[in-house]
Amino acid sequence: MGKLVNKSISRFSVIILCILMGCSAARLPLRDKTGLPPKREFRGAWIQTVYQDEYKSMNPEQMQAEFVSKLNLLQACGINAVILQVRPEADAFYKSELEPWSRFFTGTQGLAPEGEFDLMQFVIEECHKRNMEFHAWLNPYRAGAAGSRVFADSHIIHQYPGRFLKYNNQIVFDPGQPQNRRFICSVVKDIVSRYDVDAIHIDDYFYPYPVAGLPFPDDRSFEQYGLKQGYTKETRGDWRRENVNRLIEELSHTIHQTKPWVRFGISPFGIYRNKKSTPDGSGSQTNGLQNYDDLYADVLYWLKQGWIDYTVPQLYWEIGHASADYETLINWWDANAYERHLYIGQDVDRTMKAGQLTSKMQYERQLPHINGNCFWPANEIIRNNKGVVDSLKGHYHRYPALLPAYTYLYRRLPEEVKNLQAERTPEGLRLHWNAGLNPENPRSAHYFVIYRFEKKEKIDINNPVHIVAITKKTSYLLENEKEGEFRYVVTAVDRFHNESRKGVRIKIKT
Repeated sequence: MGKLVNKSISRFSVIILCILMGCSAARLPLRDKTGLPPKREFRGAWIQTVYQDEYKSMNPEQMQAEFVSKLNLLQACGINAVILQVRPEADAFYKSELEPWSRFFTGTQGLAPEGEFDLMQFVIEECHKRNMEFHAWLNPYRAGAAGSRVFADSHIIHQYPGRFLKYNNQIVFDPGQPQNRRFICSVVKDIVSRYDVDAIHIDDYFYPYPVAGLPFPDDRSFEQYGLKQGYTKETRGDWRRENVNRLIEELSHTIHQTKPWVRFGISPFGIYRNKKSTPDGSGSQTNGLQNYDDLYADVLYWLKQGWIDYTVPQLYWEIGHASADYETLINWWDANAYERHLYIGQDVDRTMKAGQLTSKMQYERQLPHINGNCFWPANEIIRNNKGVVDSLKGHYHRYPALLPAYTYLYRRLPEEVKNLQAERTPEGLRLHWNAGLNPENPRSAHYFVIYRFEKKEKIDINNPVHIVAITKKTSYLLENEKEGEFRYVVTAVDRFHNESRKGVRIKIKT
């Protein structure tokens, strides 16, 4: 993920923010004046594989057990979307005819795991069992991370060595060559076509992070393509941005034409542009590396064009940071959401060390265009860094949350469930219902939400406190229920996360 600016915390800013927002570690943060916790919120976690040595020492059974354990804990913490890095350097954590198995998976690039175990397929199935989304995380241009020089015979670099460049001890696809865009799109189309992914996710690595005094060596492709397209040495940066623009546009079309319900998400570095770099002063009041000028990633242009479905800026800094203040940046991104979903990338370790989880969660939930968070990395949650698990389970994710609905992709509501009944079984009282399940139709019911209300309690399905379960099954065992008379409501939700309007009700005396 993105490079970080040196730490510098203003404790005064943290104290003032808490006074203004009524922070309390024991208080459930609220989204709005209704006093309700959020019913819809993206609660993601990144699971990285690059530079992770743990997997190559595991056999498939051990790896399965490892991921089941991770997903169980993340689910218990309220995480509803997992972003797994499946293509760290033009290789694969899944079975691919286009790229070799990853060295971070088996220890040697191109070496197949035992039984050709497909980790991505396994994690997709396990996520969906838990009604968690699976986002396939790819690094588009990176072919060899720092120090990587041994490529499998099947790696594309052997077939087309002239399409790659070396920079700062890395090997990358040359973004200026159109053939590379076509190849990257073919990889994405292969994943979307063959796997039941919910989204394709790209992080902050576009053109490589610049090194002072070390120019990016794309003279050849600039002369071959840039000059012929009318660019000059003075506008070379515009040409580089246009190369990335074309990749994002083509990826968007590839994904949405293959499966319209699969979304395209970008997790850019946290600063788009510094205010001092923009003639109109539209940048943020920050002082750090910039997407637009340094990585040639014009994220706002992609949003304006409607090419991406969600953005997760990596706001890894602290509230009060001298160069990149979290509060300044979250407000800037909130003001530039452009009617697409906006989630905030949170650095677990830095946030917990600064004691700012409460402040950040409360601040995020008060802003109108932000729809949730993604936590970096998932392993810091799994390690329970400074009690983050307890905070998520007990406070910020105490109640379940549905994913925000992608209404601009499709806004009609699914049909209500039918024939909701309660049946006494040897296991106990079970609810069951009928629904038109069709995996090939993203507009049909994809999962269901079960709500419970006391006998005289007002039925309000906007209040997540009443959510008993979120399930893909058409039945639910009422375990550990209180004695008394209750009303249950079951709603249907489609692949775009649109929920049926009222749900179907049933009265039950337990």
